[in-house]
Amino acid sequence: MARRCEVCNKGVSRGHNVSHAENKTKRSWSPNVQNVRAIVDGRVQRITVCTRCLRSGKVQRAI
Repeated sequence: MARRCEVCNKGVSRGHNVSHAENKTKRSWSPNVQNVRAIVDGRVQRITVCTRCLRSGKVQRAI
């Protein structure tokens, strides 16, 4: 399963680790995505959502 938010489409970012000597090695940053039960179109579904969308109220969680 991809590490991608289903609300804002946030995914993995790529870049470099940079040492003091300016050596560069590839690395990636993964978003903090959680599997939650949410109400989508009036039904309860399991979706993968980043914590930024959860905190900002873009997702209505099912109890």
